[in-house]
Amino acid sequence: MRDLPRAGRLPHAVLVDLARSAIAAGDWSEPTIQSSIDRFADALVTEVVNGTGVLLHTNLGRAPLPASVRSRTVELDLGTGRRGSRQTGIGRLLGVLCGAESALVVNNNAAAVMLVAAALADGREVAVSRGEAVEIGGAFRVPEVIERSGARLVDVGTTNRTRADDYRRAIGRPGADIALILSVHPSNYRIEGFTERPEVRELAALGVPVAVDIGSGLADADTPWLDGAPPAWLADEPAARQTLAAGADLVTFSTDKLLGGPQAGVIAGRAELVAKCAQHPLMRAMRPGSLVIEALQTTVTALLDRRPDDVAFWAMASMPLDAVRSRAERLAASCGDAVEVVEVESLPGAGSAPGRGIASVGVSFDGDHSVALRRCEVPVIARVESGRTVIDLRSVAPADDELVTAAILSALR
Repeated sequence: MRDLPRAGRLPHAVLVDLARSAIAAGDWSEPTIQSSIDRFADALVTEVVNGTGVLLHTNLGRAPLPASVRSRTVELDLGTGRRGSRQTGIGRLLGVLCGAESALVVNNNAAAVMLVAAALADGREVAVSRGEAVEIGGAFRVPEVIERSGARLVDVGTTNRTRADDYRRAIGRPGADIALILSVHPSNYRIEGFTERPEVRELAALGVPVAVDIGSGLADADTPWLDGAPPAWLADEPAARQTLAAGADLVTFSTDKLLGGPQAGVIAGRAELVAKCAQHPLMRAMRPGSLVIEALQTTVTALLDRRPDDVAFWAMASMPLDAVRSRAERLAASCGDAVEVVEVESLPGAGSAPGRGIASVGVSFDGDHSVALRRCEVPVIARVESGRTVIDLRSVAPADDELVTAAILSALR
């Protein structure tokens, strides 16, 4: 079996198990064994080249991670030699980045929302606009998350129009026990036309703690880690610093989207409310591991030091169009006349900045070669449009251009 394609990537014990399964099924022919090997290998996490143009591709792990991540001190205070908290350093870094008094890191943004509701409103009510009680990626449903937290959902307003007065009436109704107002950025869900939603400052004036789930994790709308003005594709994307400055008590967001880090969730804002979340029993089940903490620390430090090229997502998103075009021209020239340079549009992805694209350049060639590209030693993920295979180079690391060239030549052969 070791001589079969891709078998060398699998442990011997796995190959033995696949062979036994084939024998038990009564078909141990080479094509059947090869099919089993392929299915198993395809299910493993592996490095790939993202040529789709979706910078934060959910199926490809969203924000790419730096290769240097490794385990270090997590809960050791180097000054005293005693046990410390894994949250102390990263919490301070996030606080500086987002303009928050304090911050807490959990497994993902769904965990962040659930923990806020559980810590601040267990057994009480959480007010949410009907237009924001949405389901987004991974069957994340706001009403179900609130229910599982132990709080009770109170619908406010209507699907398309909700005003501050709707929240005020809900708070003042007989028997009301609203402990929290939760405002949810609908991410990849949009209502257009006859719509209205209150500003954060209006909600902050109602006398109830306000938590805003900004979802995509833009830390600062001014993007101080970039040279020049914020990119146009970020227009209208909510940001943590500005949301807190407008009066929100807490913000929650994902760190593997516009922040550009590993998968995790953040709760940031008023110190006493963050502390309540940290002390809740659920926190133990939601805390991240050492690799996540270090990768997140690396990401936040790079943004604070204004080194966007050290954060893979921001390096891709901010690469000048001329630089992407030059790479595409060199790649096409290396592949021959069958490959041509094309103007394309990249997408931020992962529900970030929905409906907005980033001008880009790629290469294309006749036919659907997506399967052949995925079968390369390092798979290349492409898209197919109008019968042509397209590779968007904005989502490909420049160091991988030669690898992509070799993959295209192999596919064409």
